Amino acid sequence: MYRCNHFQLHELLPPDIYYARGDAGWQLLDERLLRAIDALRDRYGPMTVNDWYWGGEREWSGLRTPDSPYYSPTSQHTYGRATDNLFANYTAEQVRAEILEHPDEPAHKRINSLELDVSWLHIDVRNCNRIMTYTP
Repeated sequence: MYRCNHFQLHELLPPDIYYARGDAGWQLLDERLLRAIDALRDRYGPMTVNDWYWGGEREWSGLRTPDSPYYSPTSQHTYGRATDNLFANYTAEQVRAEILEHPDEPAHKRINSLELDVSWLHIDVRNCNRIMTYTP
């Protein structure tokens, strides 16, 4: 089982799931996604998914469950295949542009889909032709 090099489980799960599942929470997340976010962290530096553990407001930017106000039964977040990311040293648009320009760069090669026109970087590893883009 793959565990992220750069992210703790509480950064990827909402509080209820983190506390209920503990270390077994890794099983809810797609390995392709975990490797993709580690690669993004290696390339772009500090990156936030969820920050609720430290008193922040972000708790639904990784796995989403039916009690999330952002839940959708067809969302890649529901299946542990998506994250919404913020970067300390780059804007989401800068990273998105680099991914679209250089999709086969090592830090980008696992990303299959991007959301456009949002202030965060949504990536997912859905089964589709690379790189699919969509707007909210």
